Amino acid sequence: MKSIALLGLGLMVVSTAGPAGADLYDRVEHHTVDNDGVKIHYVTVGEGPTILFVHGFPDFWYTWRHQMEGLADRFRCAAMDTRGYNLSGQPKGVEDYSLELLQSDVSAVIDDLGVDSVILVGHDWGGLIAWTYAMRYPERVDRLIALNLFHPHPRVGEMSEEERAGGAYRDEFRKPGAHEKLTAEMLADIASGPEPAVRERYLEAYERSDFEGMLAYYHMTTRPFSEANQRVLAAKPNIVMPVLQFHGLDDMAVHKDRLRDTWDWIDADYSLVTVPHVGHWVQRDAAELVTSTMRWWLLARRWAEN
Repeated sequence: MKSIALLGLGLMVVSTAGPAGADLYDRVEHHTVDNDGVKIHYVTVGEGPTILFVHGFPDFWYTWRHQMEGLADRFRCAAMDTRGYNLSGQPKGVEDYSLELLQSDVSAVIDDLGVDSVILVGHDWGGLIAWTYAMRYPERVDRLIALNLFHPHPRVGEMSEEERAGGAYRDEFRKPGAHEKLTAEMLADIASGPEPAVRERYLEAYERSDFEGMLAYYHMTTRPFSEANQRVLAAKPNIVMPVLQFHGLDDMAVHKDRLRDTWDWIDADYSLVTVPHVGHWVQRDAAELVTSTMRWWLLARRWAEN
């Protein structure tokens, strides 16, 4: 697999996928923290500086298995189930999925981890949470890593016809009763990849999840459910910490054209890795490249500080 990387140095790709990644499911430690009455579940493995992973739709903490496996020897890897998913709380009502509340879940996990700040990693909806959390709480984010989710600056360009067609499902998700059309089997087929054992993990997670809660994420960015939610979306100061961004170029829903001008909204160093022939789940379908790049990028910045 070839990559185009604005990194300045070559990358050594180390194998991180395979049977060991599947075994991670049984090796992690499970934790639960209460955030104002909503239970947030997360898992940890490894020791060292803390990385907090935030998944997107449809997914759960296990999407980060390859990265956690490949980084746990140098970092404490924590991955959360966002509200509505798997073992986390599943409140009713779209207002319970505001961006402010999703950010507060991240804060609750960081507090429970017993650290002041983390390396924050987000994919898809987790990417939106991560971008905006880093803007709002820069003192709590040492490094930011975003996967297949563009910077949410209001100047990000209009959708192309290609992207509009690829993202038509979003309008369907906002229709009344849309969650009734979803099944655990359908979502597992989308998110799990080709391994049967991994699909079974996903199927179990989705059978425990709330589809209405999952789709509430798609409502909360388009309707003013609360003044607080609007404040979060409106406040977009420049990012002040180093940023690493991955993008699978075949992602039709989150189009590559939205990557333009990202550097204008980041005041620290910014590294972009684009991956041809890979779609939305870049952490799964380009696991070796993503994990080895993350490892190099993080360790290089630790050395620079020391």
